[in-house]
Amino acid sequence: MASFFCSTRFLLLLSVLSAIPVAIIISLESATPSSHYYQFHSTGWFRESSKWDEVKRRFIVSFTDGGGLGVVNVPDDHNPNDNVVLEEIPVVKNTDAVGNGTCGLFIDRPRNRVVVAIADVFGNTYSAVAAYDMDSWKRLFFTQLSSSADGKSFADDVAVDAEGNAYVTDAKGTQIWKVGVDGELLSVIRSPLFHAKEWYKDIVTLNGIAYHPNGYLLVSHTMTGNLFKVEIKNNNKVTVVKVDGSLSIADGMELLAGGTKLVVAGANGVKLVESKDDWATASVIGRSPVLKHRIATAALVKDGKVYINHALGMGYPNKKHVLLQATFSSS
Repeated sequence: MASFFCSTRFLLLLSVLSAIPVAIIISLESATPSSHYYQFHSTGWFRESSKWDEVKRRFIVSFTDGGGLGVVNVPDDHNPNDNVVLEEIPVVKNTDAVGNGTCGLFIDRPRNRVVVAIADVFGNTYSAVAAYDMDSWKRLFFTQLSSSADGKSFADDVAVDAEGNAYVTDAKGTQIWKVGVDGELLSVIRSPLFHAKEWYKDIVTLNGIAYHPNGYLLVSHTMTGNLFKVEIKNNNKVTVVKVDGSLSIADGMELLAGGTKLVVAGANGVKLVESKDDWATASVIGRSPVLKHRIATAALVKDGKVYINHALGMGYPNKKHVLLQATFSSS
């Protein structure tokens, strides 16, 4: 799942938005999305990632501005066509360190918890990972992964394996932290393959991450669009998945049921990727439109359908966010 808002990408966002005339933004906002969508009022401008809690029928969203989590309850009779705007309810507020933002999140269903990546959004001086009980929202652990003494870092996205170990991507330090089920830092995964040949493509590196039920990780590189397979049961062997099609500006990822298809979200669109050989190779088989002025950063699955998380809320004082159902086509 995935952060767009480290300092470099935040400046990029501002430049993109400033280049769009106000009249065009108003027109885009006035248009009704062509596919099914949910909208909710929020307490903040930036919501980096969202996941669907199928047990309690609610979205769980991460707060990139200020840190924390919120829930958006969806009534059984909710009809987006009635233009009803749902409400976000804050449930977690991170205040452990200055400048933090909650980025990627993962619902660890067997342990009834949410695991989140936490970063110093603008300074890139530290990273952390935390877990919260999904009933009480009590914090189960908070583990600092790096400090300013370790150089630049940005905990971006997180995935959890079958044993409960968490894997957190570092979009600035170009590494993956492995954290045990109780929050202990176990190891750090590094590889020369993680780095781009061109220095300017290594400004923002490892981003989206997914755990495959066959026992390995799939990890994206933001700027190059490279997709890596990390065999955590084979001495963390790293290989580059040969993808037919571009995944550049890759952000959050969602592995679909069965493990042969992967949704890759990004500011320039959402792509559906398929592998028929256990992710040695893959092909881009579909693309879905996004609300470009709102910046797509992550994907989630609700009731078997893919929805696109857009980071930027619109409106004042109430900020309205939109989760849009993906409609993939081969064109």
